[in-house]
Amino acid sequence: MNYYQQHHEDYLEGLKTFLRIPSISTLSEHKPDIRRAAEFVRDELTKAGLDQAQLIEGEGNPLVYGEWLGAPGKPTLLLYGHYDVQPPDPLDEWKTPPFEPAIRNDNIYARGSADDKGQTYILIKAVEGLLKQHGKLPINVKFLIEGEEEVGGEHIESYVASKPARIKADAAVICDTEMFAPELPTICVGLRGMVYGELIVQGADHDLHSGMYGGAAPNALQAIAEIVTALKDREGRILIPGFYDRVVPPSDKERAAWNKLPFNEAEYLKNEVGSKALTGEPGFDVLERTWARPTLEVHGIRGGFIGEGAKTVIPARAVAKISLRLVADQRPDEAAEQLKKAIAAACPKGVTAEYKLIHFARPSLVNPDNRFIRDAAEAMKQVFGKDTVYIRSGGSIPIVSAFDEFLGIPSVMMGFGLPDDNLHAPNEKMHLPNFFRGIEAVARYLEILGR
Repeated sequence: MNYYQQHHEDYLEGLKTFLRIPSISTLSEHKPDIRRAAEFVRDELTKAGLDQAQLIEGEGNPLVYGEWLGAPGKPTLLLYGHYDVQPPDPLDEWKTPPFEPAIRNDNIYARGSADDKGQTYILIKAVEGLLKQHGKLPINVKFLIEGEEEVGGEHIESYVASKPARIKADAAVICDTEMFAPELPTICVGLRGMVYGELIVQGADHDLHSGMYGGAAPNALQAIAEIVTALKDREGRILIPGFYDRVVPPSDKERAAWNKLPFNEAEYLKNEVGSKALTGEPGFDVLERTWARPTLEVHGIRGGFIGEGAKTVIPARAVAKISLRLVADQRPDEAAEQLKKAIAAACPKGVTAEYKLIHFARPSLVNPDNRFIRDAAEAMKQVFGKDTVYIRSGGSIPIVSAFDEFLGIPSVMMGFGLPDDNLHAPNEKMHLPNFFRGIEAVARYLEILGR
C-alpha cells in the first residue's frame, strides 16, 4: 500500500469538511460561507506545505493563492480550481441533504462533490503527499483557487488579465471536467464558450384584465414565446443571421477518435438525459452536437400569474433567461450583438424587448500535441491502466481562455468526474475510486514532468 492509499480516510474526512460549507456564490446570503470556504482552502494549502498561502482580496469573492518554488530549472504549473458551488434546488429531490455528505455505493453525495470541491481537493492532496513524503516537489507549483466560477469569474478574470508576475507559469492544470466513461482516463481539449443574459419584454405599464383588454392589449409572455421561436426552429437550428459563420468543424482525425469512444446513444438517452427522445441540429451526431456545435437555450421564464388557482391577467412584463453556447472560433461579443439584433427583428408590435448580458466566456480549443498534455496522459494511463482518450466538453470554464489570452499558457484539463455525477442538479456525486486515483494521477504527473 503506497502513501496515498494509506491516507484515504484522512482525505475523505477533509473532503467532507469542505463539502459541508454551503459556499453558494449566486446567493448573497451565503457570503459568510464563501469566506469560510476560501479560508478552508488557504488553511489546507498551508497544511500541505505550500508557501505564501493567502487570500487575494478584490471586488468579488477572495482568490486563494499558494506556491512552492523550490525546483529551479524545472517547469512551473499553475493549479486551478474553484470553491464556490451552485444552489442545491430543488431540495425535495435530494435523497440526503446537499450539504451533509453521504456515501452510497462508492460515491460521495453532496453539492460541490464533483464540481469542483472534490476535484480541487485532488490537486491539494496530490501536492501535499509529495511534500510529506519527500520534503520537496519535482517541479514548481502555484495554486490559484477562485470563488466565482459559477457566476462568471470576474475577479479571477481581472486578476489574470493584469498579468501579475506571481502567477507566471508554463502550463495550467484544471481538475473541473469528467472522464468519458468509468475507468477510462480522459483529458479534455475543448470547451464551449458562453453568452448568458436576460431577455426583458415590456408591454403595458401594468398587468391588465384579460376579459376587458384581451384581444387589444399586448401580452409580454406571448411576445417572449414569439421571439424565442424566431431564434431557433423546431429542428434545433439557430436562426440568428451570421451566427454559424465562425464555427470551425472538428477535423476528420478528431471525429475518427470520437467514433472509437464507448458511446451508446440509447444508454445516454435513458441514463443521462432521461427524456423520450434526443433533440438537436440535424446532420450531426450527439457528441458533435454537444461538443462542437453552438446552442441556444432558454433556462427560465417568469411573468404574469403563476400562483395556485386562477387570475386572469395579461402580463405587462416577462423575463426569459437565455444563453448561447459557443465553439471555436466564435466570439462572445459578436455573438451577443447578433443575438440582440435578432431579438429586435423578432420583437412583436406593442412591446419592447431588451437583452441584458449577465456574463460570458470565450470558447477554447487546446492543441494536445504538447509536452504538458502528453505527460498528463501518460500519468493517467499509469494510474488507471488504460490509454488516455481526448475529448471535448459542452460546458464552459471561463478561466481556460483567460489563461491562454493573458498568460499565453495551455491548460491541461485532467478531469476525474463521471457523466452521471449530476452536476448542477440534485444528488450530485463524486465516485470515490476516481477521487483517490485522481490524487495519485496528479502526483504522478508532477513526477513525470520533473524527470
